[in-house]
Amino acid sequence: MSLFKEWKELAEKHRTQEEYNKFWDDYLEKEKKNYESILEKKENTVCGKLNQIAEGFGMDPIFFAGFLDGINTSLIHPIDLDALHEDSEINLEIDFEKLYFNMLKAKAEWLYNLPQWDSVLPQEKRTEITKGYNKSRIAVSTKVGRNDPCPCGSGKKYKKCCGSN
Repeated sequence: MSLFKEWKELAEKHRTQEEYNKFWDDYLEKEKKNYESILEKKENTVCGKLNQIAEGFGMDPIFFAGFLDGINTSLIHPIDLDALHEDSEINLEIDFEKLYFNMLKAKAEWLYNLPQWDSVLPQEKRTEITKGYNKSRIAVSTKVGRNDPCPCGSGKKYKKCCGSN
């Protein structure tokens, strides 16, 4: 069984509310430390054997597979999570701008507010990314109003043209 499947089974395991909270609190603390380490080193490339990288981050390989699941959409070349095993060679080339955007999208305030971001992305760039994220969430309607010009290009109002049917 791949590490990622083991991670999914572990994450979805039925627990009491107290056990559930403890599991995720432990995981999220480890995740936060991983990002602090990556950002402090300004390290946008991490490569090697999965089990060695996981050990370097103080995680077991199964928990590290969960971390990889979270960071995978922020990689320049996403990895095949289902093919991961302890001896897998991985190359994580991180796009920091995409990572910041994805942290905003995940509403991971404890991650996108890390002080280590100051040395990786200037505040102006983070503000620009935040504006882009906010703009991406705005709903845009393509509905044509009755009194709007008809989209067919006739010059008539929609209600007197294509909308009269």
